Amino acid sequence: MMENSKLKYLFFTFSAVLLFMMILMSRDAGISCDDVLHYDHSVVVYNYFASHGEDKSALETPVTHLRYYGQSYDNVVTFIIRWFGIEDVYRFRHLMSSIAGWLAMFITALFGIWLWGYGTGTLIMILFAVSPTFIGHSLNNLKDIPFALSYISGIFLTLRLLTSEGKIVWYEVLLLIISIAFSISIRAGGILLICYLLFFFFVILLYRCATGGKIDLKPDGLKLIILILISVSAYILGLILWPYALQSPVKNVLESYRVMAHFPDTFRQIFEGKNEWSDFMPWYYLPKSMAITIPVIVLAGAGCFFLFLNKIRQSRKGMIYVFLVFSLIFPMVFAIIQKSNLYSSWRQFLFLYPVLVIIAATGIRFLFPGIHKKLWQIGVIAALALLVIHPVEFMVKNHPYHYLYYNQLVGGLKGAYGRYETDYYYVSQTEASEWLIDYLEEKGIDSVSVGATYPVKWSFRNNPGIKTFYFRHEERSRYDWDYAIVANRYIHPFQLDNKIWPPENAIYTIRADGIPIGVVMERKNKDDYYGYTALEEGRSAEAVTHFENALKYNDKDEMIFYNFARALYNEGFYEKADSVLKAGLEINPFCEPILMYLGNIAKSRNDSGTAAGYYERLLKYNRKYFQAYVELSGLYFAEDLQKARKLLRDCLKLNPGYKPAIIALGDTYRESDPETAEKYYKIADTIK
Repeated sequence: MMENSKLKYLFFTFSAVLLFMMILMSRDAGISCDDVLHYDHSVVVYNYFASHGEDKSALETPVTHLRYYGQSYDNVVTFIIRWFGIEDVYRFRHLMSSIAGWLAMFITALFGIWLWGYGTGTLIMILFAVSPTFIGHSLNNLKDIPFALSYISGIFLTLRLLTSEGKIVWYEVLLLIISIAFSISIRAGGILLICYLLFFFFVILLYRCATGGKIDLKPDGLKLIILILISVSAYILGLILWPYALQSPVKNVLESYRVMAHFPDTFRQIFEGKNEWSDFMPWYYLPKSMAITIPVIVLAGAGCFFLFLNKIRQSRKGMIYVFLVFSLIFPMVFAIIQKSNLYSSWRQFLFLYPVLVIIAATGIRFLFPGIHKKLWQIGVIAALALLVIHPVEFMVKNHPYHYLYYNQLVGGLKGAYGRYETDYYYVSQTEASEWLIDYLEEKGIDSVSVGATYPVKWSFRNNPGIKTFYFRHEERSRYDWDYAIVANRYIHPFQLDNKIWPPENAIYTIRADGIPIGVVMERKNKDDYYGYTALEEGRSAEAVTHFENALKYNDKDEMIFYNFARALYNEGFYEKADSVLKAGLEINPFCEPILMYLGNIAKSRNDSGTAAGYYERLLKYNRKYFQAYVELSGLYFAEDLQKARKLLRDCLKLNPGYKPAIIALGDTYRESDPETAEKYYKIADTIK
């Protein structure tokens, strides 16, 4: 009894310290790209309710698709911000995010206590405390972390209800309704908890029958009615803060689920050293992303769990763990089978991590009773302590960039650099902005233009003379800026590996574990911008002069070479244009506009073989460069009509509305089958 009291005291003390540490760390958290998106949407949701539904901006999100998210936690936080006039919006958001993260950990620990006692609960809190990815997202992710909280609390309360042999505890029923409703109100996928509730109930009935028991219609029927009432109540409650769902509570929720399962926007990302589209990731993208970013101690604990399955079964808690393993594996398997559009590592699946931590803690718990020699026990404790060092050291040295963690399986963050995504959440842009503000103040500069690869307007809200705007990194030479803030998202692995990025004009570099994740650049010369402007306005000779001067200051921007070549070609300097384009490929052999331009030049010279080589090279790198399909099919048209048609059909599988491909496909039938050709032309006419 005394031992249990000490463990209880240790558990609550450690939990309180962890809460304090997380709140403290949240004060330094960077603003993520989702932070900006979801806060902006929560503002229009607030306006929707404040105007009693008159302001319908929350229902019109064709670019962001955010109407399909309930994002209730974001919304509630914004309501609080508006009601209490909180000025430091993002710091408050990060505070609330850290609280949600801690609650997810704490409820997971309570789950462990229910199963095995305070020792397991404390172990769960320790495993969370040494989990950089989960901690990192807990600092600024108000979507995935609250969803993780709702998921684990829903499973916990579901299993308590279904496995209870006594009277139903009504406050737990109320908490279960709130948990499921909370889950649905964040994402439509939260409906999964309703499915679990009913599925687990029927599995328990079947298991009871299979093991010699029987179904008692009165109590079992009553429990089923209660489960249905819980499900209906949770569903209705989950829609209260979701404007789009309120318009059509069944149709729009199902539509949201469909959209979220196959998110329409796709993104290029680095995986295994290649730059690939998110909807073409290999089937193992999700499990591998988890395996290389979860601390080895958690993976080892999960491995131990499966070693002791027989002992767990003998403990009479086997059915609970069957459901836990199912709730961990099913969403992953479903996403793999559905070929879901996955990106940003396993961020969208953070909700699985609390379940994994319970399983890992259980495995470690069963490890020690199986070791009888004290010396071996000391050895195991030492080994576990050593496994903790790597993630803890990373968090201490690289605060607030915890979420960038990679484990020893890939050589840490240094080993992952150039092979996997790092700052995909643009968190480094906050530190870069703060540094630039201080730098400009020291220089006495109060009026400049700052471009960034994700909006940084909030960081400069108190500097009205500084204009900020968004640009794509590869198109930076097209814009008029004095300073630029760039995270290493969408930088090609070739440029990362060959140290072409960070560029020479970087005046400040943010590093994590020694690798660059974000920079502040100062523009020494604007001839690249002036050249581009002149080129677009038809002043090619003037553009040539500007680009020649621009390369004296910056010869590591492939788009300067591309635009320079365009100007040269317009002026009739064809050979020099070719050499300039090829020089651009030395900086980035995968530069799509250059490859396309070289292919077009070769095609205009009737050099079909060379042109085809460039187009094929381009499509091998970017299967969604649709114009290349059309141009390449044109080369095959005379010699291999079927191959030309196949190329165009492959293009239309990826983009059914790509008008040039539809017209080109119609052209292939114009002489042999005019009727079919006309059908394609009519389809093309319907596309704007």
